Amino acid sequence: MILALGLFLVTLLFVIWQPKGLQIGTTTLIGAVLALLLGVVNFNDVLTVTGIVWDATLAFIGIIILSMVLDEIGFFEWTAIKMAKLSGGSGNKMFIYILLLGAVVSAFFANDGAALILTPILLAKMKYLKMKPLPIFAFLMAGGFIGDSASNPLVISNLTNILTADYFHIGFIEYAKNMFLPNLLAITASIVVLWVYFRKDIPLRVDVSLLPEASTVIKNKTMFRLSWFFLAFLMAGYFIGDYYHLPISLFALGGAFIFLLIASYYKAVKPVKIVKEAPWQIVWFSIGLYIVVYGLKNAGLTHEVASWIEYLQTQGETVAVIGTGFLSAVMSSIANNLPTIMIMDIAIDHVGYVGNEALVYANILGSNLGPKMTPIGSLATLLWLHVLAQKGVKIGWGEYMKVGLVITPPVLLVALLGLL
Repeated sequence: MILALGLFLVTLLFVIWQPKGLQIGTTTLIGAVLALLLGVVNFNDVLTVTGIVWDATLAFIGIIILSMVLDEIGFFEWTAIKMAKLSGGSGNKMFIYILLLGAVVSAFFANDGAALILTPILLAKMKYLKMKPLPIFAFLMAGGFIGDSASNPLVISNLTNILTADYFHIGFIEYAKNMFLPNLLAITASIVVLWVYFRKDIPLRVDVSLLPEASTVIKNKTMFRLSWFFLAFLMAGYFIGDYYHLPISLFALGGAFIFLLIASYYKAVKPVKIVKEAPWQIVWFSIGLYIVVYGLKNAGLTHEVASWIEYLQTQGETVAVIGTGFLSAVMSSIANNLPTIMIMDIAIDHVGYVGNEALVYANILGSNLGPKMTPIGSLATLLWLHVLAQKGVKIGWGEYMKVGLVITPPVLLVALLGLL
């Protein structure tokens, strides 16, 4: 256990630190190789982990590629300007509309897509509107929070969702039905809590006339019009795939490449550039990290966590659901949500999936919302901070946690109540 835990912590440290020249995928692969050489895992474990994560990882890459193409077209910038102008210059309305936009982007293009693409657009528009530092901080923190807190409604909304759905063989429709109310509550609670927390920093009036016309940011009108139809067909594909029990990556990654080819035909993007910039490191990151985490399972950690969940069950359904959600949240905030989701999935599987379905969804909610308590809680938050740093905006750990520790628990509690 000490060896497996030590290897996991060192690997996680390098993932968070991200020393120059060492990408996150390379880091976790080194950790995986060490786990294999030290006997923490064996080759059969490697095959098992690869079988668990391949679909989720490829689907995630597909969603990001699709997002990158839409971003090149001007799709997200157009929606951001539309939402801003819809506010009519009211700062409070703009705050709420931006949160709703973040929720929609996170739902269909994953929380990481929202962090990578929507964040720089919002920052640029806020500077365009000549906002002061405090309002900019409020909008950015709120946008970053909603990206994770609203990443629950669909299997494709978060890598954790895909991994869990694959692990427990949960269908696209079944997942969406069970998560509809919790996600609706999560979005509502997020908007209320964020507005209450930042209400003094939100400007009463914003001069939206400073923004350009939305139509002027569209870089290829043919592709822009086609994108709406394509997204509708892609969503239909997810439902068809669910009916025939097909891998979600078949539609997410396959659809992304088809869309990329169409965009290339209309000269809207440079396909080689898109493919080259796609986050392929996430493949090695997922496989490597989960191999290291599987070493913790072999050392008995998941059995220990399963015993905690069994104790919560003896206290009644309400305590079990809320307790499981907060257990997952605390673990995610300390040790990142990607290893947490796997540890908790395996632990819940030990307890038994049938009859405990609510615990699976509580785990997802905890793993999606809980990471917002700390900067290291999720890959999306790390990406979000990295994007902001590249734009010259640095948010310290203390500054971040001062907000995250206050607003996360009430939102998570409200969302978990939706499972009861």
